[in-house]
Amino acid sequence: MSKNVITLESLLETHDLPFVIIDKSLRVVAVNRAWEIRFGISRERHLGEPCCSNSGNCRHSRLFEKLEPYVGLFPGDDLTDPANQLRVRGYPLLDANGTLYIGESITVTTPLKSTSTQSPMVGNSSAFLTLHTKLTQAAQTQAPVLLTGETGTGKELASEFIHRHSKNATNEFVVMDCTILGENLFESELFGHEKGAFTGATAGKKGLFELADNGTLFLDEIGELPLAQQPKLLRALESGQFRRVGGTSALTAKVRVICATHRNLANMVRDGLFREDLFYRLSVFPVPIPPLRERREDIPNLCAAMLTQFGHMNDCTYTISKQAMTKLLQHQWPGNIRELKNCLHLASSLCTDHRIEEHDINIVQRQTVNETRPIHHISQTVQTSSLDQLEANFIKELLSRHNGNRKLIAAEMNISERTLYRKLNRLNLTNSDLH
Repeated sequence: MSKNVITLESLLETHDLPFVIIDKSLRVVAVNRAWEIRFGISRERHLGEPCCSNSGNCRHSRLFEKLEPYVGLFPGDDLTDPANQLRVRGYPLLDANGTLYIGESITVTTPLKSTSTQSPMVGNSSAFLTLHTKLTQAAQTQAPVLLTGETGTGKELASEFIHRHSKNATNEFVVMDCTILGENLFESELFGHEKGAFTGATAGKKGLFELADNGTLFLDEIGELPLAQQPKLLRALESGQFRRVGGTSALTAKVRVICATHRNLANMVRDGLFREDLFYRLSVFPVPIPPLRERREDIPNLCAAMLTQFGHMNDCTYTISKQAMTKLLQHQWPGNIRELKNCLHLASSLCTDHRIEEHDINIVQRQTVNETRPIHHISQTVQTSSLDQLEANFIKELLSRHNGNRKLIAAEMNISERTLYRKLNRLNLTNSDLH
């Protein structure tokens, strides 16, 4: 394996889901530990294998041609039951030398069985117990739920909790990530399409709405849904009817909807960025998710659960020193549980003898409001955190590398072009050279 692929492979274990890297010859060059566990196959056996059994309709080949990220449901392949659906998210990856690969995260979509009333969520703080009560109440109704809170607080886990404890628990829990569905992909992914509906539609495909029939549809980051597509979602939710793209027959589905967002939808309604009628349709049962800094006493339990998970992945048992735990408790965690998990994941990789010490904990500290530092390509001096500066420098490099091509830049960052523009505006980076 080349050094460049090894560099990419080093990023694999940051993914909790099965993750695979594919090269331009359409062969697998790397998979992560979660992939091995999910499919029960050692990575050595799978490396070098062709990526698709159906070469005539290969999503990887299309991505290399168009460089457009995709998310969707695909039939199970030789790794799993063909009756299963694979929920796949793929996007281009570039190594340090500019070599193009595909990175793809995979979820096998199967019904989630409610085998236990024990919550997979962790905590005993008053903020957590209040949240637990609200989620339990939400699970006992069929009302649409809107989960609100900062990025990284665990909104998807909360939505899964509601599903597992609801009467829909024996049916599908289907996730739709609104941040990576543009104008063209939305309708096809949500409602499905018929064979020949558009170029590349070589077979009919069920959409997420249809797959979630009698189950739960989780719309993550609903605030990113394009305004033009919002009426289509509203009609489907109100009537339960929809048509596949290219189809003529009206189909029906009874779907329980849970949405999540880190944005203020009420303000978006006021600014004309989100439909008022859709907002009221989705927010019947609002549930705020508290940030980690408001439930700091839960950090030891969260760490224990995360280290147990890492231990299962690596066939070992991790421990953490009192000094390391103190350092974790003193941090504000602006990135919430996701930041804590990433920090622990790195620490577990750096530690000796599977014991995490204080020096293994690496935390990026934010600058004080009085600290300012100009960044190249920023139109004015702004007060930024060190995280903002790192992000701005990273985007600068992408601007230079891709000659301002927004599609390639957004693809490498694994975000939508709309999200890219918001980042440019927030960081005051010039975007006049984007096309």
